[in-house]
Amino acid sequence: MGAHICQCLSRISTFRPHSPVIISGTRVKKTGQEFVDGVLDLAHGLTQLGLESGHVVAISAFNSDLYLEWLLAITFVGAIAATLNYRWSLEEALLAMEDVKPIMLVTDENSANWHSDFHARSITSLRWHVLMGTDDIYSSKEKNILTTSMLKIPSPRPQSFNYSSNSSGTAIVCFTSGTTGKPKGVMLSHSALIVQSLAKIAAIGYSEDDVYLHTAPLGHVGGLSSALAMLMVGACHILMPKFEAKSALEAIEKYNATSFITVPAIMSDIICLIRTKDARKELLMVTKILNGGGSLSDKLVKDATDIFSNASLYTAYGMTEGSSSLTFMTLNDPTKQSTTYKKSALVNQQEGVCVGKPAPHVELKISTEDSSHVGQILTRGPHLMIGYWDHVPVKENPGHEGWHETGDIGRIDNNGNLWLIGRMKGRIKSGGENIYPEEVESVILKHPAISTIAVIGLPDARLTEMVIACIQLNHNWTWVDSSSDHSAIHKEQCLSKETLQQHCRTNNLSGFKVPKTFIRWNKKFPLTTSGKLRRDQLKAEVMSHLNRPLSSL
Repeated sequence: MGAHICQCLSRISTFRPHSPVIISGTRVKKTGQEFVDGVLDLAHGLTQLGLESGHVVAISAFNSDLYLEWLLAITFVGAIAATLNYRWSLEEALLAMEDVKPIMLVTDENSANWHSDFHARSITSLRWHVLMGTDDIYSSKEKNILTTSMLKIPSPRPQSFNYSSNSSGTAIVCFTSGTTGKPKGVMLSHSALIVQSLAKIAAIGYSEDDVYLHTAPLGHVGGLSSALAMLMVGACHILMPKFEAKSALEAIEKYNATSFITVPAIMSDIICLIRTKDARKELLMVTKILNGGGSLSDKLVKDATDIFSNASLYTAYGMTEGSSSLTFMTLNDPTKQSTTYKKSALVNQQEGVCVGKPAPHVELKISTEDSSHVGQILTRGPHLMIGYWDHVPVKENPGHEGWHETGDIGRIDNNGNLWLIGRMKGRIKSGGENIYPEEVESVILKHPAISTIAVIGLPDARLTEMVIACIQLNHNWTWVDSSSDHSAIHKEQCLSKETLQQHCRTNNLSGFKVPKTFIRWNKKFPLTTSGKLRRDQLKAEVMSHLNRPLSSL
């Protein structure tokens, strides 16, 4: 038997049969044995129902203990779990299901964004629709809807777990968030997910003593891979339906959570909530925080290390096609006198944001078209996806034997650290030069006045594209039309186009990369359902408002 994500069941049943491993919401607590029994009973029920190896089961639900049980039960019988984003519209969900052709759809009573409008007959492959929870609020309306409790059948407890795989080796299909176009189903194998879990365990130091707070959706690869790592070590899981800063903070304090993962927006929300309640508050029980989905600003790193002063703070760079994290870097280690994220070591570096060194199983290289050291990041290794579901494999470029093109631009320094510069799709062509928005954003974000920023290129007759920065200010800063207006306000609390442009030059940003115009953006930036910026949509919104004053939109 090869690698299988259900191997965690042996450890949980052996190491923690009577200890709590699941705390879900305010009501559900399960010991290791109760959790394993739930998985086995559901797997047995699914087999009796007629679910077979290779069948696809689509799941769209909030985080819960039952979500974890479903993931393991589906793969236990050799079927494939396709995790749908509960924030999708009905049209997006239908497109995804038409792609993977599930035989079963599992939804919950909470995420009813499109579920209430869904009809099983919309997808011809569907034979069963299951309500994940035990409530029967839908079953009374449609006789074909089952519930988890209806499906669970007590099964004999084997001395060993006889889980199986399908012929393709696919365990889970995760959908790329996609900043443009339709999300694609990424086929992740048992072995790739196991290798990724082992990498996180080694890099972050997870153990059975951890109490892990789920902050990311289990339907996203970051939340999924971290959940699998915690299942492998036999840690305790705290599950909230979805992230809310207030609920997360309460859970950390109530259950003494030791670890969680974050993205910049989550970290910012938690810190802002804490600062409004108690400016000097420290949460000493947290010992491990892993950030992904974008780099943390210097201010967020400082605030995080002040509040979580006992925590090692890490950041990672990854992608769905690579089963999550490819590189890791320590931002703060409380056991050392100073942070390992030393600004002095990075000041003289050229462009980009450092995201650390690749995990031991990950190979990285840069594909360049000229003598420069900057180019597209390629990766290969056992972490890579099997392929995109139902898509003809993309032919590899000559010389790219087994290498996957990430679509990201970067470089590798002399110490083996990867530096991210930007996305190939988002690059701006201005005056014959390539400009990557992420590089410009990372420099401007260093200014204490800037809360959020998005850089785009607008059509320009002379330059081809002109660099524009849409900015949001921190609450104690004021925008002025020019630096000459500073005398009316305390200098350190006002900001202008000229001061931001000077900030860019002071931080060694090349002149052609400095934004020509800054727009104060007074509403939320358009984002994908996984929180990534939709630059094309932002560009369209800016262009549609060009008849208004450019200083504020």
